[in-house]
Amino acid sequence: MTERPSGRPRTAASRVTVPWVRTRLRTAPGAAAALALLVAVTAFLAAALPPALDRYDEEGMRRALEAAGPTRTSVQIQVSDADMYLSDGPWEDLLSQEAVEGPFAKLLALPGRALPLDEDQSSAGVRTTRAMKAPDPYLSQPGGVAPVFHLVAQGGVAEHSRLTQGRLPKAPEDPGPGAGSLEAAVTTETAKKLNIRVGSVVHFPRAEGDPLAVRVTGLVAPREPDGAYWSALPELGRPHRMTTQGPVPSQYWAGALLLAPDAGPALLATPGAPARYWTLAPDLSALHGRDLEALTSAVASLEGGPLLERITAAVSPNLDVSTDLDDVLGGHKGLWSAIGPLVAVAAFGTGTVAAVVLFMAGGLAAERRRAELTLLRARGASLLGLAGRLLAETVVVAVPAAALGLLAARLAVGTGRPAQSAVAAGAVALVAALALPLRAVAVHRAVGVHTGREDVVRARPSKRRLVAEVTLLAVAAGAVLTLRTRGTSADGDPTGDELVSLAPVLVAVIAALVLVRLYPLPLRGLARPARRMRGVVGPLSLARAGRAGGSTVLPLLALLTALTTAAFGGSVLTGVTDARERAAVFAVGADARVFGLTEAAKGVEERVRRTPGVEDVTPVKVSYSALAGNQRVSLAGVEPDTYAALSSRLDDGAFDADTLKADGADTVPALGSPILAERFGDDPFPVILEDGDSFTARVVAVRTWTPALGADDFLVVDGSALRAGLEPPTGLLVTGDPPDAAALRKAAGDDAQVQLRSDVVAATVESPLQTGAERVYAAAVAAGAAYAALALLLTLLRAAPEHAALLARLRTMGLTRAQGRRLLILESLPQAVLAAVGGALTAWAAIRLLAPGIDLTTVAVSTGAPAAGRALLRADQLSLLVPALAMVALTVGVAAAQAWWSGRRGAVRELRAGDAR
Repeated sequence: MTERPSGRPRTAASRVTVPWVRTRLRTAPGAAAALALLVAVTAFLAAALPPALDRYDEEGMRRALEAAGPTRTSVQIQVSDADMYLSDGPWEDLLSQEAVEGPFAKLLALPGRALPLDEDQSSAGVRTTRAMKAPDPYLSQPGGVAPVFHLVAQGGVAEHSRLTQGRLPKAPEDPGPGAGSLEAAVTTETAKKLNIRVGSVVHFPRAEGDPLAVRVTGLVAPREPDGAYWSALPELGRPHRMTTQGPVPSQYWAGALLLAPDAGPALLATPGAPARYWTLAPDLSALHGRDLEALTSAVASLEGGPLLERITAAVSPNLDVSTDLDDVLGGHKGLWSAIGPLVAVAAFGTGTVAAVVLFMAGGLAAERRRAELTLLRARGASLLGLAGRLLAETVVVAVPAAALGLLAARLAVGTGRPAQSAVAAGAVALVAALALPLRAVAVHRAVGVHTGREDVVRARPSKRRLVAEVTLLAVAAGAVLTLRTRGTSADGDPTGDELVSLAPVLVAVIAALVLVRLYPLPLRGLARPARRMRGVVGPLSLARAGRAGGSTVLPLLALLTALTTAAFGGSVLTGVTDARERAAVFAVGADARVFGLTEAAKGVEERVRRTPGVEDVTPVKVSYSALAGNQRVSLAGVEPDTYAALSSRLDDGAFDADTLKADGADTVPALGSPILAERFGDDPFPVILEDGDSFTARVVAVRTWTPALGADDFLVVDGSALRAGLEPPTGLLVTGDPPDAAALRKAAGDDAQVQLRSDVVAATVESPLQTGAERVYAAAVAAGAAYAALALLLTLLRAAPEHAALLARLRTMGLTRAQGRRLLILESLPQAVLAAVGGALTAWAAIRLLAPGIDLTTVAVSTGAPAAGRALLRADQLSLLVPALAMVALTVGVAAAQAWWSGRRGAVRELRAGDAR
């Protein structure tokens, strides 16, 4: 048996070491569980953001590609006329099926993984590059103009369609320039609209000889009519109605006739300039938002880079490659570049609040264990050893909780961006693990048993703190100035500038530092008058508020940042909603619009007026092809009084009704658009309508928008100046709150069309990126409010033991329960009111400062929505006041609950000898 230095023998029991971590977790399981819950929830929020953004990005890009359609997203490769003119061989060989299908497999393999292609929807063949007119009288001619056709010999028609009548066409026995007739098939939709049947013969005139006869042998129904195979080439699957150019436009049909795949050489017998082509359709299911840069680079290489050189080597040096895929991807990138920085502002704000709350949780734990840690330091514990033990204690709790939050986020949101999710969850675990050791090291650097008073009133900030505050002020001023002048985007970077994204947080930091410096001033000013007050509650509560701990920067920073983030996010959501409502008003012109009324629709106006929810109806007579001078414009005849009232109600396009009333003079007063006002000035000009009605008008008022016609070149005149007046109207502008949609459609009748503003609001959103940004901001508002409440609870819980002991002592002196409740409420109110007022003012100031650099238009409405002006950020009163008032109410409620709970417990337990409280 060995001996100790003291001389006593060392026994087996003396060698037993008590495990620190296990002992601490067993001693305080509730605190460990609370920390684990906080870390798990915070890690879940942090880890869920990257995959959520990745999913919105991917869905947004896929929506953009689907909306663009195969015509714009497919890559069109077509040889030019020089391919044949510079060839030494027969032209028939250049248009043969072998010359088409030979390079096809090589072209499909060229882009590789950079641009995945859908081989099933890609196509190749020979077609006429010029539309040929078919003057056969049996063909449909809506405007008296003969239809035009393209002859297409595309492979794979049998596999991509279903034969409904007849048979598929065959190539002529001797294809070439001498072919006198061809066989073709048409789609069922083309046959229906152009009056084509099996056995019909379509004739195409030629410069020499008889017309080329193309006999229709069968009708086919596309299996995927909206797929790239049928939609990449115009008019291949369905005919389009075209309009001729000229003073009197006429409509005509443009379609396609499908030849046999090996009938390409026979197109030399037509005047349509045949050429080989290949259509490469991208595989939309394999395109991801995170691959946007690689996709853009691959498309650029196809149009003018290494891939183009390989294409010309495989096909011909005389070819053209065209696609709008780069424009579609660029549009999506621009949308993401505008939305990403806004999302970053919300993420940085909520992340800052979460980090501050985690530090507050560590500070609360350090404060609760102040006596324990002070005793350990006094008994020889090193600062490094103490920090290591505390770090091990928190790591055991924080790391598994963060891993659980990460797993939950991956299961709930998605699996995109795994590295970023892991880093975010790891950062949460790191902050949670370091909060307690860092706070303990800061407090217990020097060994001591007794510490001096830390009153807010007596606290004197150091010079180093002054330098740090001035530095923060300079950084915040630079961030705000940058955001105001440049906006949220950083040269097209979708994530924006981190410093600019932190601007709202920096404003809240500066406000917190300023308020902490100003907070002692009113307390000092009220201390002397409070001594003259009758009763003990008022002076004592004020004295207690002045003797609160001086370390109020962190709680105040958490509350101000949370309130600023919540108010900022709420204002963004309100601004987005207002912008969509405004865009819907610009699109509809009222709460609802009934249009397409004919002369046979009598009594519609009265039926609509009797519809539930309808407050007023404004009839209009609209002509979209009126001639003002020699310029085609839109014209509306209205009743001046009701139309002026409608314009005033919509708060846009308002005018004085008397200026529009026709007084029977030779010149009719008109409300005009700026372009017409600039062209005609104050001079009268003739106006001619489609029905032959004519009059002379003069622009007497200029507006950029009007409810009946929108923002195009327009004229609005008194309906009494029209030859037929307003009877019957062509449309009705309906106002109501809101009108009954079903009843309104029933009253309008089957022939009329009804458009409601509520339906247009939903249509203003074009991308999941926009809805995703809204959801992120909604989550930021909710998380900011929750963290603000948690920060407040942590602040109050830190003082709870002291409050319990104080009430116990005062009750022995005769303090009633009601007085104790008022004492705690009045003691906590100064800091709560300071945080509430400061948070509301900080949020208002941040919004006012940052509003010029934040454009909500991209988030709110689609690119094709009516121009309703730039949607700027504005302070929303509810978003400013509700969180601040809720925080004050929560403070009062928690203080009252503490007083009630302390009253239920006996005073003996609180007044035990040796109690550290």
